Amino acid sequence: MQLSLDGFVCGPDGEMDWMVWNWDDVLKNYVAELTNSVDTFLLGRSTGEGMAVYWPTVTSNPESNEEEKWMAERLNNLPKIVFSRTIPHINWTNVRVASDIVEEVKELKQEPGKDIMIYGGAGIVSSFIRENLIDEYHLFINPVVIGKGKTIFGDIRHTMKLNLVNITRSTTGIVIFHYIPETENEINTSLKNHVYETAN
Repeated sequence: MQLSLDGFVCGPDGEMDWMVWNWDDVLKNYVAELTNSVDTFLLGRSTGEGMAVYWPTVTSNPESNEEEKWMAERLNNLPKIVFSRTIPHINWTNVRVASDIVEEVKELKQEPGKDIMIYGGAGIVSSFIRENLIDEYHLFINPVVIGKGKTIFGDIRHTMKLNLVNITRSTTGIVIFHYIPETENEINTSLKNHVYETAN
């Protein structure tokens, strides 16, 4: 997730014009490594509908660069689950719609395969956090304060402690904090024994 320095993922009306997009190789490589580690994507309804319109057109767009085409290939071809209680399907390849977050994710975690990645927005990620379904947080903190907006941590039931395992700094001013929850869930116990080197 990308966040402002004061902890918002977007403005009150979904504004994201404050985000830093002139990414350096540090950020691009970080996201590429994360994306290579997964074989399933989870999305909320609005994010899923937006991505379903945009990413299928990238590979045929002559203005798309190689990085965009690579990401499009991953997003278009790998399995995706969109969580919604209001729509029955989405017009995109390799996608299905589900409504029960907890049961769906618990079943997914029992299956063999690689990691699972969730893409925001704030509502769906808040639901995952509330149910303690997140095994790792990769928070991209942008060097900007926006004052008000939507947060992913506004719906927690109790204090949530996180263990910091890695910090990655980029020349853009974005700093990536990699955390795992202190409260154990089905997966994160094994992560606590993993050794990370902090990037300078």
